[in-house]
Amino acid sequence: MNRISKVLVVLTGLLGLWQAEALPQNRERSEIPIKDTWKLEDLYASDEAWNRAKNKLAAQFDEVLKYKGKLASSPDELLACLDFSSRLSKEFGRLHGYAAMKADEDTRNSKYLAMRQETEQLATDYSSKASFIEPEIAEMDKEKIDRLIAKKSGLKIYRMFLHDIQRMKAHTLSEKEEKILAETGLLANGPSSIYAILSNAELPYPEVELSDGAAVKLDKAGYARYRAVPNRRDREAVFKAFWDVFNNFRRTFGVQLYANVKKDMFYARTRGYKNSLESSLDRDNIPTEVYSALIDNVNNNLDSFHRYLNLKKKMLDVETLKYSDVYAPVVKGIELKYTFEEAGKLVIDAAKPMGKSYVRIVENALANRWVDVYPTPAKRAGAYSNGSAYDVHPYILLNYNGQYDDVSTLAHEMGHAMHSYYSNKKQPYPTADYSIFVAEVASTFYEALLIDKMLKEIKDDDVRLSLLMNYLDGIKGTVFRQTQFAEFELRIHEKAERGEPLTGDVLSQLYGEILKKYYGHDKGVCRIDDLYTVEWAYVPHFYYNFYVYQYSTSFTASTALSEKVLSKEEGAVEKYIEFISSGGSDYPIDLLRKAGVDMTTAEPFNKTMAVMNRTMDEIEAILQKKTR
Repeated sequence: MNRISKVLVVLTGLLGLWQAEALPQNRERSEIPIKDTWKLEDLYASDEAWNRAKNKLAAQFDEVLKYKGKLASSPDELLACLDFSSRLSKEFGRLHGYAAMKADEDTRNSKYLAMRQETEQLATDYSSKASFIEPEIAEMDKEKIDRLIAKKSGLKIYRMFLHDIQRMKAHTLSEKEEKILAETGLLANGPSSIYAILSNAELPYPEVELSDGAAVKLDKAGYARYRAVPNRRDREAVFKAFWDVFNNFRRTFGVQLYANVKKDMFYARTRGYKNSLESSLDRDNIPTEVYSALIDNVNNNLDSFHRYLNLKKKMLDVETLKYSDVYAPVVKGIELKYTFEEAGKLVIDAAKPMGKSYVRIVENALANRWVDVYPTPAKRAGAYSNGSAYDVHPYILLNYNGQYDDVSTLAHEMGHAMHSYYSNKKQPYPTADYSIFVAEVASTFYEALLIDKMLKEIKDDDVRLSLLMNYLDGIKGTVFRQTQFAEFELRIHEKAERGEPLTGDVLSQLYGEILKKYYGHDKGVCRIDDLYTVEWAYVPHFYYNFYVYQYSTSFTASTALSEKVLSKEEGAVEKYIEFISSGGSDYPIDLLRKAGVDMTTAEPFNKTMAVMNRTMDEIEAILQKKTR
């Protein structure tokens, strides 16, 4: 089953925004309290135990061959094959999760990088041996599939998988061709793997001296932290130093990204799709119109985004808003700081509208070391949740620096973890794995619970202004920024599919045009220096094959769902829990429709814009009151 390769995709987040505060940035991992590190022993007691499990798994691969040519012969043979493949896939998810998370603790550590590579090799080896499964199923018709299911009740848990193969049979190749494609998995991760090592472990990140005399290292975590310092000259120095490094390596990053785009094109063309976008979205049966409608909706609502930027300009009291200002705190004297223990309490309290059972799971996650909390040298940047260990529990990686943004990031990743937890508990393994399209719904839904709790309890105007702007920053980062990324990703694939070159300079020019359009550069809304057009080289999600648009669509869906829950609409909580318990038991568009949101319409996006403008109305009212 192809799920053995799907578990290679880790749910990541772009929402971990670090701001300056007192926590040391470069504590060694040995200095971090054990309670603030994840307990990977829940997966395997030791590296040796992992290695034994890996060898045991690999020794079973050839057993799948005994089912070759027999899947259509009887329901018993079909069920036995699918059960065998499913069991191996489940164990593989656990193996890969352990190796990947150990590697992410310190990206310089070659031992764990090698272990992760071993699991990726295993995935390719098994996929190659099992490459006959989908072609044999595709050769049957739907009526025969349904007859086999009717004869063998155990096949019911594979109904979605079997029917989906029938849906995509026009893009399923012969056994020999599928075997060749499976072997290309040895090459497919090359661009993203090189990018990860270069950008996390080997890029010569600079140091700058701030106005207070502090010398700070601007790696990814340092940049995310110090780009938000209150002093404007410091921010400009941070931006220039950081983006100079990426600009110096733009040719290398350009070659890497172009190689990744060509990989997407290869798979799309080989399977007979019109283009890379159609190939990517068809995996989850998402109409391409959903993607194009998102870009159109955002471009048609840039006035709302520019309203937000003008508010930021007014609150910063600057004559010209610069790109280096967009992460700056807008309320002077307000620095919301939280220890991780305080953050945990806030996230637990925010979950209370979901009921006691939901809250108990969050408490368990925080108490039992599901979370790796603090930044350390060469730790993977950003934040993510990994729910690939079906029989254990999800894990969360953070780079916590003590600001409200970090609390929000904890809520975001906890939302992912809850999605994985409920789906893994309520669904059989074959339908537990949910699509990326719905993944970000659960994460941004939890963020909405958190901001609602904060705004209900805090009455001070300055603190409310800070939180309201933080919420708008979230809309900026999730709806507008991710759609900006999605438009760029679409355009670079379209250029490559037309046979046009994608050098680092070409990518910077195209990214700059889109960036300046979104931020109203030519309208005088926000000035974008040409140096910053290399920002495309910083974004790992461009290696994930049309991933980023789902942040935006998911945010609009979660806004609609959270409005229902927080307004105490009858049955809303139950529908939401059912949604995050559904895994991949249906197509994502249908799962969301059952939860009460129709993503084929503009309604979720329009509701998000209404909430955004309502928030800006409140900010303007507070600002007007303060000037009286």
